[in-house]
Amino acid sequence: MGERSRKKGWCGWFLVLLVAAVIAVAVVITVRKRSQNSEPELGPVPGPPGQVQKKYGDALKIAMQFFDVQKSGKLVDNKISWRGDSALKDGSEAKLDLSKGMYDAGDHIKFGFPLAFTATVLSWAILEYGDQMQTVDQLEPAQDSLKWITDYLIEAHPSENVLYIQVGDPEKDHGCWERPEAMTEKRPLIQVNTSSPGTEVAAETAAAMASASLVFKSSDSTYSSTLLKHAKQLFTFADKHRASYSESIPEVQTYYNSTGYEDELLWAASWLYHATGDKSYFEYVTGENGNDFAKFGSPTWFSWDNKLAGTQVLLSRVSFFGEKDTSNSASLNKYRKTAEAVVCGLLPKSPSATKSRTDNGLIWVSEWNALQHPVASAFLAVLYSDYMLTSRTAKLSCSGESYGPSDIRKFAISQVDYILGDNPMKMSYLVGYGNKYPEYVHHRGASIPEDATTGCKTGWKWLESTDPNPNVAVGAVVGGPFLNETYVDSRNNSMQGEPTTYNSAVMVGLLSGLITTSSVVQSFT
Repeated sequence: MGERSRKKGWCGWFLVLLVAAVIAVAVVITVRKRSQNSEPELGPVPGPPGQVQKKYGDALKIAMQFFDVQKSGKLVDNKISWRGDSALKDGSEAKLDLSKGMYDAGDHIKFGFPLAFTATVLSWAILEYGDQMQTVDQLEPAQDSLKWITDYLIEAHPSENVLYIQVGDPEKDHGCWERPEAMTEKRPLIQVNTSSPGTEVAAETAAAMASASLVFKSSDSTYSSTLLKHAKQLFTFADKHRASYSESIPEVQTYYNSTGYEDELLWAASWLYHATGDKSYFEYVTGENGNDFAKFGSPTWFSWDNKLAGTQVLLSRVSFFGEKDTSNSASLNKYRKTAEAVVCGLLPKSPSATKSRTDNGLIWVSEWNALQHPVASAFLAVLYSDYMLTSRTAKLSCSGESYGPSDIRKFAISQVDYILGDNPMKMSYLVGYGNKYPEYVHHRGASIPEDATTGCKTGWKWLESTDPNPNVAVGAVVGGPFLNETYVDSRNNSMQGEPTTYNSAVMVGLLSGLITTSSVVQSFT
């Protein structure tokens, strides 16, 4: 009886010691993790582009081609075999040449609001990561695609207070299924002016012109000056005649309805400050307008409709690298703090992490065109990560927890890898990349054989066809998966299967930022 009692006592003490050891190990691991998290490694000093990350370089070459797929007008050096000249008479009723520009999505409308956003983001990508694009010979194609849009935007702005914002009738266009080369329907024009103002579309076009003026400043100073002149005029028009284009022109609400113009005013002024160095634009964003419009402390999603998060990251650039009289501005610091809140919301382990994501970690906000938000978010994340690295800013604090540039970059990589095939469908949502990608993209030109003779109505059989698209809309970023991470590859499924030009712009920016390990941030000028 005594021997059994001693054994039971020994076993009891052993269990106590074992539990204590497990607890001690857990405490050590927790403390170590917290220690590592509170003092993240900064990483090496960024420099010129190094070794190319092949999969991102390959993906960029593919993504860039969608701009060629979407081009309107007389195609010069056409790289897409199944595309030809189209919409050559666009603008003729106003005695303007609006033949260039790009079609918005799988249809044949030129919507000026998202098209200008495409140009602004593409400019930003080139300005930040042009050196990385060059490592895979994509800088010149990016500049060419940008100029194809800005040539159109210049023509669309024939006088100081007039901007043509749409070519084509969406209702009639969506009643047709035909190749753009075969269009014969009338393509009416819509403009904003002093009687029917459109602050957000005028301001976004100003941002596009200002950012593009920086892109072409060293290669074509005359063209750059022309763009900047238009940018200044458009910003003045947008600011002086404040009204939403969705209210001035109610018919635009069906397709690209605006939720407000305040963000575009700040966005445009920020780009004009970068393009000109004129302190009046800096004062515009840091003064009363900033306090009224910036929604400091409230993270938002970056998109064609809302530019606040982009503005906050862009102005953080000034906070990181600007002259002392500007970088120390208290108002500027509010932009940077809000940009930090945006980034903190994206990091999956952050205390303030957004719950708007799938089970496998993809940012997911909207059922329609779901991929626009994760791609745009990841693009901003890469930018902010590189700003931190270049400025030797070791950490970002998210509700008391610390994260480094590498943590932010890992988030961006997780998003792009998901899109390129690391997802439950084992499918690339970038058409043309990988072994499996959507074959029934909702895109008129891709779905109709090049030699087919179709009219507005006779082409519908190609929409209903059960065969895969005869032409590959190479580079298209489709709408993407549902929240449950499924994807239905059907040509009639425009919710998931329709690509957009502006999705491609943020995708190009994201991929360009990931081609090499990191990029040193340089002055735009």
